[in-house]
Amino acid sequence: MLEQLQPEGVFRYFEEISSIPRGSYNEKKISDYLVSFAKSRCLEHYQDEIGNVIIIKEASAGYEDKEPVILQGHMDMVCEKEEGCNKDMELEGLDLDIVDGFVTAKGTTLGGDDGIALAYALALLDSDEYKHPRLECVFTVSEEVGMDGAQNIDLSMLRGKRLINIDSEEEGTMIAGCAGGGRIGVDLSVSREKCEYNHVLIRISGLLGGHSGGDINLGRASAFSLAVRIITKIYKKMDIRLVSISMGKLINVIANSAKIELAVADIELCKSIVEEESSEIKSEYNKTDKGIVVSVEDVDGTTLPLTEDDTVKVTTIISSMPQGVQRMSEDIEGEVETSINWGVCDLLNDNLSMKGLARSQIDDRTYELLNRVSWLAKGNGASAKIDSNYPAWRYAENSYLRDKMCDIYKDMFHKELVVGVFHVGLECGFLLDKLKGADAVSIGPDIIDIHTPNEKMDIESVGRMWDYLLRVLEEV
Repeated sequence: MLEQLQPEGVFRYFEEISSIPRGSYNEKKISDYLVSFAKSRCLEHYQDEIGNVIIIKEASAGYEDKEPVILQGHMDMVCEKEEGCNKDMELEGLDLDIVDGFVTAKGTTLGGDDGIALAYALALLDSDEYKHPRLECVFTVSEEVGMDGAQNIDLSMLRGKRLINIDSEEEGTMIAGCAGGGRIGVDLSVSREKCEYNHVLIRISGLLGGHSGGDINLGRASAFSLAVRIITKIYKKMDIRLVSISMGKLINVIANSAKIELAVADIELCKSIVEEESSEIKSEYNKTDKGIVVSVEDVDGTTLPLTEDDTVKVTTIISSMPQGVQRMSEDIEGEVETSINWGVCDLLNDNLSMKGLARSQIDDRTYELLNRVSWLAKGNGASAKIDSNYPAWRYAENSYLRDKMCDIYKDMFHKELVVGVFHVGLECGFLLDKLKGADAVSIGPDIIDIHTPNEKMDIESVGRMWDYLLRVLEEV
């Protein structure tokens, strides 16, 4: 499919890795593929028990005295698909396509985040035609679900102190610092009882969703927020019992759909409220989320509703939780400092389960937000567990690598490289803790709508950033 694209080696490897299922916690095949690649080329390599892989290639002729460079990216991808797509992303590779100058995947996420890092590195490792210092390529697992790979990897065999993370999705922009974050899970045991009310099923669909860090400030709707809004609006007008909620799969994705089943005292009034709220929601999000659809229909009440007390508890918990941007940065205009995203909310059987991800450029504010959410949950009888905290990557006042790469970019493209601190989670915080005194930046080509089935990667941008990376390796 991609054989006619340039740079040929990069797209050849991108297509190869796209044929391997590599969702988070399903990285064994891609990890073993990387080891096989290294063995077949007699490259020094390491694979740990959780699947992290390091491949090292010695410097090309004349570059032996140059400082080694670490190239880093993650193996796993977010596995999301369109409604009606039957692909089993645990077992099947992607169906790639080329549309209007972009590489896409049919019906699913593309995995450009972070497959492009692997493709760039493999193309370099596979060829002797490029000039470069010693290359130390670090490929981590489980970045998308808590950065477990970066947190636990052993880097003691590395010599490099210059780290280029290839996990940015905007050409012309260099990330030189990022938010830290932490996951939280909220659980509540619930009871059910017979109720004579009629049941309705409310569907929320058509939202753009997106990355819970990079897209959190774009004004897009969250299915979690819309579900809470609709439930509480109905609750104010009549007696209801919650039956089920099903929303989202991943904490780092802004949920783009939800299903809510309710038992309601007045079914016609309920439908009227939903229709009115649907009209208001569409109007509010007309510019940022035009495709929102909210529908309501009668359903057979085969599942017992929650008790009145547990309906109140669940409604109180979900409506109390903060969602979205909480604070803007005081240091960097237009950048988010602190946010939280509830990517998963399921009320099924005898349990309410919520999973969220908080982010902040200031670690103490991440912990403050997670603790506040924890107490809100516990105050209403639920349990809360905070885990997988990862540190913020603080902007360095002085950076040879950053300054040198800015100079090279300006010389090549005749414009300034935008440098900033962004509200995304990158592994650099963990890696820099292990590489004391190291210098780091993050770059990448244009990849649009990551973490959604609309994800697409700009072909020409991939080429330009490849040329840029080659020049950087020649000159740093």
